[in-house]
Amino acid sequence: MTETSSGSPTGESIYLAIGFLRRPHGVQGEVIMDLHTDFPERIKPGRKVYIGEKHEAATLGSVRSHADGVLVKIRGYENPEAVGRFRNQWVYVKSAEVPPLPDGQYYKYELVGLSVLDDSGNTLGVITEIIETGANDVYVVKNDSGREVLLPGISEVVLEIDMKDRTMKVHLLDGLIADEKP
Repeated sequence: MTETSSGSPTGESIYLAIGFLRRPHGVQGEVIMDLHTDFPERIKPGRKVYIGEKHEAATLGSVRSHADGVLVKIRGYENPEAVGRFRNQWVYVKSAEVPPLPDGQYYKYELVGLSVLDDSGNTLGVITEIIETGANDVYVVKNDSGREVLLPGISEVVLEIDMKDRTMKVHLLDGLIADEKP
């Protein structure tokens, strides 16, 4: 799969948020980072990251657990004043730099743009967004007329994902509500 198949303009990298930098902590240039990844074990010293809306390249110098997140040190920023410039900014990695998942597992960004078909072969639309809920993800599927269908990301609904053909086959549960958009 190329990076452009999920909606990114040709040649533009897809950035995946992995954390959010809060504030400096202590006097050694560490900063508190909230985790926003299913793979916190991949956040380790030497990891190349991109910070903020401008995706400024940086390298993690140290990483250690702290409360519900981690304390990170960014190489080249040795004190709280220097690292303070990253306060309240997102931390990203490039999708091309993340390891592949095992067969049958997908990163969420890979699912956006898939054509969705029901189990009778009828086209429902395209996945435009994934909403994270406490129980399961919800796929927002929009058709050409703007009609949205919300599909729970559960095995009873999602029957098959074919990344080669960029399709998802689903079974519509009784009582599934579709939202009409004006």
